[in-house]
Formats: sequence, structure tokens, C-alpha cells
Amino acid sequence: VAINPYKQLPIYGDAIIHAYSGQNMGDMDPHIFAVAEEAYKQMARNNKNQSIIVSGESGAGKTVSARYTMRYFATVSKSSSNAHVEDKVLASNPITEAVGNAKTTRNDNSSRFGKYTEISFDRSYQIIGANMRTYLLEKSRVVFQVENERNYHIFYQLCASAMQPEFKHLKLGRSQENNLL
Repeated sequence: VAINPYKQLPIYGDAIIHAYSGQNMGDMDPHIFAVAEEAYKQMARNNKNQSIIVSGESGAGKTVSARYTMRYFATVSKSSSNAHVEDKVLASNPITEAVGNAKTTRNDNSSRFGKYTEISFDRSYQIIGANMRTYLLEKSRVVFQVENERNYHIFYQLCASAMQPEFKHLKLGRSQENNLL
């Protein structure tokens, strides 16, 4: 269980990563690093793929929890060239968010899609790459929005760019004119 405290806490630094590294699940306080360590240990011990499911309500901190997990793997695997693999994997977030995020009554930047992130390790269990796939969960948002909610951000960004030369052929208007509000 992860709770978004809406501020940085000193429980995700390198010292905490090293404290959880090599520990058995349950030997220390519950933490995203304990889950990551168990998956990493099982992968190395049994030479089998592992999965971690991060789920929760809008604004619960799913993306941040996934980022901490990737950082944990990068640190404990001593993948020096990939020490910031989470930054590389999540570098696509602005594009992904524009296409898959919308304003809801609970969150101005609510993810309306799921993410599947696959992290690849070599035979010495160092990170060698990652692949992120996304899938839309709320296709209905394209044609209908609840009162006080908005469509996907990309529609508003396109409408705001309607006068740019490269978009004129699309004959876009203001978002209000296109019934996107």
C-alpha cells in the first residue's frame, strides 16, 4: 500500500535502498523497496521473470511508485551506465500524458490509461534496457465527458495550435467550438 503524501519524504534515498537490499520480505517495514527486492531476488535465484503490479486510484502515486522501483533495480544491480534508467523510461511521459491524460474532478492530470513497463536484465542481473507500453482504458472520454471534466489533453493542445502553419490544414477551431469541453 502506497500513500501519496503530496511532498517528498526522506524514505526513498540511497541509504534506504541499501538498507532493503538483500533483506527478506517481512524483515523490515513494508516499503516499495521491499517489494522490489523480493522480485529482484526471485529473478536472480530462480532465473524467472517477475512482475510487480502497481495499482490504485487517481493521484495515489502509481507512477512515482513505479519510478522508485526502477531506481531500486538500477541501484542494486549496479547498472552504472543505466543508473537513471527510470528517467530514460519515463522521458516519454509528456507525450504519453498528452495522449492519455485528462482533467477529472479529482485530478487535473489524471492518467486514463494503463502502463506496462518491461525492464530487461543481462545474465549478471544488470539493467540493459526497458520498454514501456500503454493502453487506453477510457475510450469513451473521446466522445463524452462528465460535467467539469475534460477530454484528453492532446485535443486541447491541438486546438491551441490551430493557427500554427503545420496545423492549418486540419481546420481546427477553439476547443469550445469543437465541443471538447
